[in-house]
Formats: sequence, C-alpha cells, structure tokens
Amino acid sequence: MEQTPNTDAPQSNQFAVIFKRPLVSFVLVPLLVFAFYQAFMASDRFVSHAKIIVKEQDSAATLDSSLALLSGFGVSTGSSDTDLVRSYIYSNDMLVHLDEKLDIVAHYASSDYDIFSRLDSEPSREDLLSYYEDYVSVVIDDKSQVIEVSVQAFEPEFAQLMTQTIVERAEWFINEISRDLAKKQLEFVQREHQVVDDRLSDIKAKLLAFQSRHNLLDPQVEGMAFQQIAYTLEAEIAAKRTQLRLLRSSMSDTAPMVIQAKSELESLEDQLQSERARLTQQGGSTAALPDDEKNLGIGELLAKFGEYKIDLELALQAYASSQVSLEKSRIEAYRQIKYLVTVESPTLPEEAEHPERIYNISLFFVVNLLLFGVARILIATVKELRR
Repeated sequence: MEQTPNTDAPQSNQFAVIFKRPLVSFVLVPLLVFAFYQAFMASDRFVSHAKIIVKEQDSAATLDSSLALLSGFGVSTGSSDTDLVRSYIYSNDMLVHLDEKLDIVAHYASSDYDIFSRLDSEPSREDLLSYYEDYVSVVIDDKSQVIEVSVQAFEPEFAQLMTQTIVERAEWFINEISRDLAKKQLEFVQREHQVVDDRLSDIKAKLLAFQSRHNLLDPQVEGMAFQQIAYTLEAEIAAKRTQLRLLRSSMSDTAPMVIQAKSELESLEDQLQSERARLTQQGGSTAALPDDEKNLGIGELLAKFGEYKIDLELALQAYASSQVSLEKSRIEAYRQIKYLVTVESPTLPEEAEHPERIYNISLFFVVNLLLFGVARILIATVKELRR
C-alpha cells in the first residue's frame, strides 16, 4: 500500500523557520500586534475645541470723554494674563472643580474603553492630574494672545461639556482675581483719603470751637472794627479838645458849656482807653478757656486764629489732592478689571481625532525597525570583537 506524503511537517517547519528569523520576531510580529490593537481595540477619542482671549474693560465706552482721556481704551492684555489662564486650567483647583461638577473619573475610568487609554479606577491625585494634562491642551497664539483649549474625551458630548466647563471656570477665575485686585487697591486709597478727611474735619472742629470760646465770627474783621472805632474816637477827642480850647478862650471854666465839653471829652477818653484795652487784653471770664488761650488780646487772638486758618487751608489742599487721587484710582481700578471673551464656542466633534491609527502604526514600525537595526549592529560588533 502506497504511503501518502506528510505535508504538514514541512509546512510547520517552514513557519518555525520564518518565526525564528529575528526580523519577523522582533519587528513584524510586534507590528501586527500593535496594528491589531490600533485597528480593533483602541477606543476613539473625540476632541472639542474652544478659543478665548483675555480683555480689559473698555473705559471709553462707559465713562465720559474727560475721564476716558485719563483711563485709556480697552485692549487685549499681555502674555502674563494668558499664561495665568493656562496655569489655572492645568491647576489642581480646576481639576477638583471638574471632578465635582462632571465626575470626570467616572468617564475616563469606564470599563467601556480600552485598558491602555482609560484611567485607573481609583487614581491618586497625582495620577489624575497627569492624566488630565495629557487629555487637555492649552495653546496660546503669541501674536493675538488667543488661547485655544482642546479637550479629549471618549464621547463627543462629554468633550464639549468639559470644554465649556473649563471656559466658564476660567472666566470666573479671571473675574475674581481682577476684581479682588481692583478692590484691594481702591480700599487702600480710600483708607488714605479717609485719614485726610478726618484731619480736615478735626481742624474744622478746632477752628469752630476756638471761635465759639471767644464769641468770634472772624477775629481779623473784628480786630479791624476795633481799630476803626479807636481811630474814630481819637478823631472825636481831637475835635473835642479843639472845641474846649475855643470855649475856654471866651468863657470861664465854670461856664456850663465848658463843663459840658470837658465832660464829653472825658467820656471819649474813657471809651478810647476801654477800646485800646480790648485790643490788648481779652475781656470776660477766662475760667473755661485752655491755659494757652487765657488773657489773650485781639492781636494774640488774631495770631492764634491765623494758625488755625493756615492749618485749614493746608488740610483743604490735601483733601482736594486726595480726592483727585481717589477718582484716578477708581478709574485705574476699573481699567484693571479683566474678562474672558469667547472667540470660538466649544465645538461638538463629529469624528474622532484620536488615535491617529495610520500615523501611530507607521511611527511604531519605523522606530521598531530602527531599534532592531541598532541591535543587529551591536550584536554583530560584539561577535566580531570576540573573534
């Protein structure tokens, strides 16, 4: 009986020989495994994009023309603000907010997605932050300072929702820090202005108390009035003396007209002495007066009143200057208020952008082939050295 040739053994030997070849074992087989994973196992990841920019308040739109000249126009801010937004988006605070609002761990750790792409079911805070930074991208355009936020997720709706939440939280952050900074700056200036205002009120109160204690409206005016009275009395005394001399030249001292003239002259002289005393000595009770204000004449009262007036004028000048500074600070504080403008709303992706299967497979093949070539060269070099 004729035996049939066994073809299975040669075929299996051929496969064994093929798989024993290093190129097949270390390059082609891993490539096939990786390509199978990329094609049939790797979960699709959808990317939602949004574009935002940090802006300052446009003062000219809300202030009158005179104040607008002081404050300037609203423009986009510098790189420091955009860098601040990027840092906050990548911060742990943002991550905590997203996890509390969206439960991102439940989405990214779901067993519905492949094991290499999904998050560990119970990640540490550091692992979650690292995973978050891999799936969220923040790119800043150096020219326009536009911030592009991109979020990868396994569902397009979740990617859009997460992007929208990030934009809203970043807007809240910018509003909070700018308003807090403006508030603190304005509070400082207001405290300084209050000090000036209190000093002005104190000086006014002292001046009014001084006038009340001495029953004076304006010592300067009253002093001039006293002097005018004294000058008038001196003129009347001179006229009365002339009249008395004329009467004595024609009458005796016992004549009624001479006696009347002498009496009037004495009255005028007594009144003049009284007025001069008022100019040099304070009348009335001084028991309720401070020690430094007792027994002051009109001249000394004028000097004291002048000191209060100078203090009041200086306080008024300081108050006016402080008031201008306060208004300028309010304008500057308003200018420093920043806000986010959405240039492009978060998109709802229709096609998965990741993984880039053809690119990944090609890159894997090239890198693996290079490593294989380097390894063969090293092995050949070692063998050559051993001979």
